[in-house]
Amino acid sequence: MSLSPGDRASAELPDGHRPPPQVVIEPDTDRLVRAVAEALVARLAAAQAVHGSASVVLTGGGVGIAVLRHVAGLVAEPVREVVDWSQVDFWWGDERFVPADSDDRNERQARTALLDGLDLPGFRVHAMGASDAFATPEEAAEDYAAELREYAAEGRDLPRFDVLLLGMGPEGHTASIFPGSPAVGDERPVVAVRDCPKPPPTRVSLGFPALTSAEEVWLLVAGEEKAPAVARALAGAPRDEIPAAGVHGTRATRWLLDAAAASRLPRAED
Repeated sequence: MSLSPGDRASAELPDGHRPPPQVVIEPDTDRLVRAVAEALVARLAAAQAVHGSASVVLTGGGVGIAVLRHVAGLVAEPVREVVDWSQVDFWWGDERFVPADSDDRNERQARTALLDGLDLPGFRVHAMGASDAFATPEEAAEDYAAELREYAAEGRDLPRFDVLLLGMGPEGHTASIFPGSPAVGDERPVVAVRDCPKPPPTRVSLGFPALTSAEEVWLLVAGEEKAPAVARALAGAPRDEIPAAGVHGTRATRWLLDAAAASRLPRAED
């Protein structure tokens, strides 16, 4: 199977009873950002058509925040306005355990890029706790787990996530779950993470039970330095070695890559 730039193809990999992951490759990061932003708006509109509301889990990082900026541009075009943003719940996959006004916060970056311009009801934005509100990341994790339960259907611990966005680091980490971290084997929906190899070292992250509960998981990955980890993940690496390899959606898992990040994937002979 050829996975050339711009192609959309399914990577035929076994994954239990879940659909195999799909791989989408765009020629460069700018094209990737535009494609993801447009697809996200369409997916949230489709979710609202079915459920009346929609729910998305946001990610930080350069590509994740660039996608939100592009969504903000789409919102500014009335002809493209198809989502009732007052009926969208925004959650986070992870957060840095720093003060609420820190520029390191994924929430703060997302608000600047998109959320502050949407005039959202406050209860629709589900930010993880900051270090000036909670004494420890464990307390912040417990608080977020409680909020997830509050918005879940009766008898469940997690609400419906229509789309869960994730990035991936060069070593294969996703959300704030790093290779070899105790969080890899933690079966709680939200976990405190200490001693991360990437600063800031203390964080709060969704755990695998939450990361794998979304209807669709989209992994947004750009850059040649991430290509080896992408190839290992799609070849079925164990999640303790490449945590991103252990994340999948209940209906779809999409690896959305630029050509550089996809450069180590196997290609069929022409």
